[in-house]
Amino acid sequence: MKTLKDFNFKNKKAIIRVDFNVPLNNEFQVTDITRIQAAKSTITEILAQGGSCVLISHLGRPKGFQEAFSLQHIVKSVEAVLNCNVKFVADCVGTKATDAVADLAPGEVVLLENLRFYEEEKKGDVAFAEKLSKLGDIYVNDAFGTAHRAHASTTIIAQFFEDNKCFGNLLSREIESIDKVLNNSEKPVLAILGGAKVSSKITVIENILDKVDHLIIGGGMSFTFVKALGGKIGNSICEDDKMELALEILKQAKAKGVEVHIPVDVIAADDFSNDANTQTLDINEIPEGWEGVDAGPKSRANFDAVVNACKTILWNGPLGVFEMEAFAGGTIALGHSIDRATKNGAFSLVGGGDSVAAVKQFGFADKVSYVSTGGGAMLEMLEGKTLPGIEAILK
Repeated sequence: MKTLKDFNFKNKKAIIRVDFNVPLNNEFQVTDITRIQAAKSTITEILAQGGSCVLISHLGRPKGFQEAFSLQHIVKSVEAVLNCNVKFVADCVGTKATDAVADLAPGEVVLLENLRFYEEEKKGDVAFAEKLSKLGDIYVNDAFGTAHRAHASTTIIAQFFEDNKCFGNLLSREIESIDKVLNNSEKPVLAILGGAKVSSKITVIENILDKVDHLIIGGGMSFTFVKALGGKIGNSICEDDKMELALEILKQAKAKGVEVHIPVDVIAADDFSNDANTQTLDINEIPEGWEGVDAGPKSRANFDAVVNACKTILWNGPLGVFEMEAFAGGTIALGHSIDRATKNGAFSLVGGGDSVAAVKQFGFADKVSYVSTGGGAMLEMLEGKTLPGIEAILK
């Protein structure tokens, strides 16, 4: 696996695929700089060696050239994070881009316009990728969030660099962290899968059953398992068409010696609202008109014991409707459990949009071993897939 350490960037122009697909408010100001901060390590390392950086990224889902999706809006935020001047070019190919890159001196940074202003980017167009490739001496992919897309800038471009391509620091860490959980983990290994639907996690569960010792199933998806086992779940979310699959998963887990942990009690509400009436109930005895919205106190205690008995922990998905303050307790309790286990030497990896949002919201981001930046990409790696953006560098 080639990384920055395999190259000397002195007097070289690095074309870096970053993931600056950041949220903007109505005034087009960046509201979360996490993804920009994630790329900082790679950029500053190249600049420190006397190289220059040509940054390429997408932003949103524009239909052609749309000013609202221009990367011009994020320049100030990129400058603030990098603590240096960043030149902006209102195109990513063509004369404007080639002239700007030709004038780029060692130690300088240029940010090119939104790649997705061109349809060719998403189509993985070879000619478009070749034009991009002319803008750098070394190709660095540091965009984990788009590594599962075979787009021109994430995958196709790599073929024009032969040996002059590598992973950036962020993408390297992502690969190593997921590999540590799946292939090089210290036992016992625990996977915590939450969120609303079993269907979105089926392939993940099937792939990790051979690699884990414990599996916690929480959040909305747990009710499909509870109902399949004969429990009464009231108005709780459930995928009736996945109940047989849930039973098959439990059967497979038992055959492989994996202990599956499902909530035993829940906080139930009579309305999907922060102001709803609530009560704590046995998960198998939820009456009609009530729905489970968070893990109950016994479940939290059970999960805490499992978490703190394990040495490798993967967390993907919340235990309740954490976006509502009244139903965030289970997810927060799990965060504290993982924090304690990590302090005691466990390796903990958190990934997936909702889990990442939860650890940030409740202050756990710096209390776990690693927080993954790529939701879809991480899920595909956990499913056992080889991501095209990663494979293109390894070729």
